[in-house]
Amino acid sequence: MPADLPTDLPGTGALAGHWIAAVDSTRVRSRYPRTIGRNARLGAHGDGPDVLAITVRTDAGASGWGLYEGPEPDLAACVGRPLEELFDPALGVIDPAALPLDIALHDLAGRILGVPVHAMLGGHGTVPVACYSGAIYFDDLDPEESPRGLDGVLTACAADWDAGYRAFKLKIGRGNLWMPADEGFARDVEVVRAVRDAYPEARLLVDMNDGYSPERTIRFLDAVQECDLYWIEEPFAEHAEGLRAVREHLNRTGSRVLVADGEFDPDVEQVLDLAAAGLLDVLLMDVLSFGFTAWRRIMPRVREAGVLASPHAWGHPLKTLYAAQLAAGLGTIPVVEAVPGRTEGVDATGYTLHDGAITLPDDPGFGLHLGG
Repeated sequence: MPADLPTDLPGTGALAGHWIAAVDSTRVRSRYPRTIGRNARLGAHGDGPDVLAITVRTDAGASGWGLYEGPEPDLAACVGRPLEELFDPALGVIDPAALPLDIALHDLAGRILGVPVHAMLGGHGTVPVACYSGAIYFDDLDPEESPRGLDGVLTACAADWDAGYRAFKLKIGRGNLWMPADEGFARDVEVVRAVRDAYPEARLLVDMNDGYSPERTIRFLDAVQECDLYWIEEPFAEHAEGLRAVREHLNRTGSRVLVADGEFDPDVEQVLDLAAAGLLDVLLMDVLSFGFTAWRRIMPRVREAGVLASPHAWGHPLKTLYAAQLAAGLGTIPVVEAVPGRTEGVDATGYTLHDGAITLPDDPGFGLHLGG
């Protein structure tokens, strides 16, 4: 049995004898607790999107389900095939035809083996799993007819603090689209300082959504150096020259701020190379569109590079729970992105948020129940 798989599992042979009898899908809707506004690249994000949920059933009566984001899948491609040809508990999906079922098959295997997904992945991380609210957008700029200013951002932070979050990721980059460049930069700095003053004990992160330049990033780091940022995310489209300038500045000033990237349309090999060169500290490929199996496969290279991971999870609250299972299973993920809200028709009450961390259920699979 591979070393990363716990030796006390019932055994991978438990998947033998299960054939895929049916694969079906439905759409589920996420609901945010408030309307989410703009960031440096995009307009208002609304009150929650819908997404495809895929359920896999075997001839032995087992089932598992999970979300899918991507091109329209061929749901019939795996029907009639043995489960063990599609999925290995030690590796994940082993047939590319089954990748749209990535989350569903992890859930299914965990249920058949009788263990939570994070245990199937090795249980190398820490539980509960630290998280941050990723829902602090440009609330100061809305509504357009009567912008709320700083109070809009601080109100969003207060709501998420009351919900149990103890870390905030602040969207910045207002000068990229929505304000004159210098005025937007000044507002970015003002917002970060105001949130730090209001929440001196919170962990603060910022996300530029590629709305900055290397020069502006360095200027921003100087402007907020007293704010004790945990990381800066996606300051500009990844390129070694700009990241090297930022790294040299961080080293020169003795800053501990981490540089996180790899979320938007990543060239994964390039991202890994940048990490190995010491230019990135945290890799952010998405938990769904990049995938659970893909994260399992590259994590040894992440560790070899001496960096951290934090799979992008924005969009759906369930993505946060998947990322938490990945963190608890693989380790090397110190904090996950949390999406405040709920998913209609899904019972996720096994997961609880308290004092900035997510407690995971002991239920097999992901411990999520569709139709609950």
